[in-house]
Amino acid sequence: MTTIPLNQTRLSVEIWSDIACPWCYIGKKRFETALAQFPFREQVDVTWRAFELSPDAPSGPGRPEIDALAEMKGIPRPQVERMFAQVTAVAAGEGLSYDFDRTLSFNTFDGHRLVHLAAATGGSALCDRVLEAIYSAHFEHGEDLGDDETLVHIVTEAGLDRQAVRAVLAGNDFADAVRRDEAQARTIGVTGVPFFVVDRRLGVSGAQPAEVFTQLLDEGWKAVNPLVGLAAADPSAGACVDDSCAL
Repeated sequence: MTTIPLNQTRLSVEIWSDIACPWCYIGKKRFETALAQFPFREQVDVTWRAFELSPDAPSGPGRPEIDALAEMKGIPRPQVERMFAQVTAVAAGEGLSYDFDRTLSFNTFDGHRLVHLAAATGGSALCDRVLEAIYSAHFEHGEDLGDDETLVHIVTEAGLDRQAVRAVLAGNDFADAVRRDEAQARTIGVTGVPFFVVDRRLGVSGAQPAEVFTQLLDEGWKAVNPLVGLAAADPSAGACVDDSCAL
């Protein structure tokens, strides 16, 4: 018997996000739910891309997120608190424990550089662990990610080399990589995050339900791995369709 190998094309998924974006963490969890159920998940390459929602945020120690957003948007603090309460409830549905009373606003540029360091030194697995640690530290534990020592501790606990992390923070390594991500976002029209792009063919914005991400993966997979029919097949061969059979 002759066997014919199935030559599958790997599926590329790029995700633009900001580590200070609460919907990005929710979107990450929902996408992971869809990916875990995807039958070809081992053939999917996920790349995290940087996006800064507030590139002009001051570097250094953070300040209360509620105060920073109220000031930046010019809206009353009680309204900000209601917005955060709504997002917190949605996050809880994904198993996340947001605590905006402790969350601190910070400049995310260095955090993005360290996510790139993780991808460069440990591939997608380490990148995911570092990103997960940063998100959790920021939204669930109120860690000050604007403080270098705090940031070093968080990412080294996730698996990065301490000396390499300090070297990145002391210099400009991966700054160009972050800027390239942002330039690509502008090129393809990304104006908000999270934004998911499959094989540079399909895109969807926002923390969509897992079912939407499942559809995104399915459609992307079909596009790069189309089923080819056998040319010599007899089209009149018997078959059953939609609960009925031609007899």
